Amino acid sequence: MLQTLLEQKRAIGAYAADFELPATLTASQWSLIENIVTLLAPFEQLTREICQADALASNVIPSVNALKRLLSKSARSDFGVKTSKNALLEAVNTRFSDIYTEPLYCVATMVDPRYKDRYFAAEVKLQAHEMLQTEMEKASSERSEQTSELQERPREKRARTDDQATCSLFDMYDEILEETLTPQENTQTTTEVQGFLSEAPVARTESPLQYWNNNKSRFPTIAKVAKKFLSAPSTSVDSERLFSATSNVINEKRNRIACDKAEMLLLVKKNLPLLLKNTD
Repeated sequence: MLQTLLEQKRAIGAYAADFELPATLTASQWSLIENIVTLLAPFEQLTREICQADALASNVIPSVNALKRLLSKSARSDFGVKTSKNALLEAVNTRFSDIYTEPLYCVATMVDPRYKDRYFAAEVKLQAHEMLQTEMEKASSERSEQTSELQERPREKRARTDDQATCSLFDMYDEILEETLTPQENTQTTTEVQGFLSEAPVARTESPLQYWNNNKSRFPTIAKVAKKFLSAPSTSVDSERLFSATSNVINEKRNRIACDKAEMLLLVKKNLPLLLKNTD
C-alpha cells in the first residue's frame, strides 16, 4: 500500500493542489513513508521467495540469519523507523528462536549444497553436525537392511535448498558465506560429510535437487538424507494454488466434466512445465 502511495506521489500532489485539499502529506511524512518501505522490503522479498513452488525447508535458517543481519545493520534510512526496526528484529528472534533445535531445518540446511554448514553459528554448528550424523546412521542402517533382504531374495527385482543504506536481503547471504568460506574441522563427521562440506557451496540460483541427482554416486548416504529432507516445499502455498487452479478447469461452462478427466487436466497443467524444462 505504501509502495503504491509513493509511486503516485506526484499525482497526489497535483490532485491536492488542483482541488485545494485541506490536509496533505508533508515532506517529512513522505520521507518517513520511504523509510518504512525500505524497512519492509526484505520481508516482502523473503515472503515471495518462500512461497515459490520450489521452496524448501533448507531456506528457513539462511533466510532468518540474513534477515536478522540486515535488521541489525545501521543505515541512513533508519531515520524515524529505528524503533520499528528494533521491534521487528526482536520479533524475528522470538518467533524463530527454536529453529536450531529442530532437525528438519538443521539437517535440511546441512544437506543443501547452496548452504551446507555456512549459516550456523559456532555454538550450534556442532549440534547441526550431530543431527546430520544421526540421520546418516539411520540411512546407512536402512540401506544395510535392504541389502541383506535383497541378498536373501536374489530373484526379486530391486527398487529403483559499500553502502549500508543500499544493502538488500540477498546481499546478506553472500556476506555470511564470505565469513565462513572454510568449514571448521569436526572429528565426529564421516569422511563423506567432510568431503561434501569441504567443497564450496553452489550458487543460490542452482537447484539442490538437480545437484543431488548429479552427485548421488559421490555422496550416497548424504544423498539419501537429502532425498528425505529436501523432498517437498516448506509451505502450503503451492497446494493452495492447486485448489485455485481447479476453478479454471471446472467452471460454469464445464460443470459436468468427470472427476478423472479433471484430475488429468490438473496433472498436465502442473507438471507439463517441469517436463518441458527438463527437455530443454
